[in-house]
Parts: sequence; C-alpha cells; structure tokens
Amino acid sequence: MWNLPNALTLCRLLLIPIYGVVFASGYVKSAFFVLLAAGLTDVLDGYLARKHNQVTAMGSMLDPLADKLMMLTVILSLVFSSMISWAAAAAIFLRDAGMIVGSAIFHFRGKKTVPANALGKLTTVLYYVAILLIVFQLPFADAYLWFVIAVSFLASVIYILQFKLLNKGSAGHQR
Repeated sequence: MWNLPNALTLCRLLLIPIYGVVFASGYVKSAFFVLLAAGLTDVLDGYLARKHNQVTAMGSMLDPLADKLMMLTVILSLVFSSMISWAAAAAIFLRDAGMIVGSAIFHFRGKKTVPANALGKLTTVLYYVAILLIVFQLPFADAYLWFVIAVSFLASVIYILQFKLLNKGSAGHQR
C-alpha cells in the first residue's frame, strides 16, 4: 500500500547510494548530512504512520531494511576509510546479524516479537552521535563508539529478556 510514510521509507532507501557516492567522492562531512536526512525521514515516517494509522506490511518490512542497509553502508564506509577499527565494525555487525537472525527464527517459529524498545531507539540516536564524532574527528570518538556498542549489546540482552517474558506463557502451546 502506497502512502506518505512508505514513500519516505523509499526515499531513505534511495539516500543509501547517494550517501555512498558522496562519501566515496571524499565529501565525508556532506555524507554525514545525507545520513542525517535519512535519519530524519526514519523518524518522520514512523511518526506519520502511527499518527495517521498508516502502518502497512510493506512499511513494516521496508523500514527496518532501510535502516539496516543504511547503517551497513555507513559502517562499511567508515571501516574501509580507516575511520573506525575492524574490531568495532565486527562488533556492530555481530550484534545486528544476531538480532536479524534471531528475529527471523522467532518469527518463523510463530513466536511473538518484541517491538523496538526505548533503549533500542536510544541506541540508534547514540550511533548517530558516534558517527558525528567520528566524521568530525573528535579525539574521544573511538571511546564513545565502543560505549555505544556496549549499550547496543545491553539493549539486545534486554530485548531477549522481554522476548522470553512475552513468550513464556505460550511456550508449551508451540509444540
């Protein structure tokens, strides 16, 4: 179903290659502003979808896909330009891959999934701040990035605990 929130999500998908071209052309700070525009479309599409009751299956699928693809592109650009370490990139990918695979397994087993929690949303904002610090080459950017990585793993642990609580009563019925 086509609506404004879904159109904004598609715009965010289109911003991914634009970010890549701008970054690869050496305009790293300008690329950050492309990322920021993508982040703002993410906030706006979610707000509009909920406010106007326009949440769709397509939007529910494309929105997290756009988010993950953008962050994957950003992290790859930062690691290949030596702005972040391979270890930091690996930690970020490990956490995200675990969340994606885990969610897919739970979904296909018919388990209830937990929507993004406040700590998960805060983690996203903290990643944007970390990327800002890295792009503008502030001296504590690397330490801050590792702090955000730790917070993201904590958010994942909390998500797993919420998932277990949500599905505790239905565990015997799933067999």
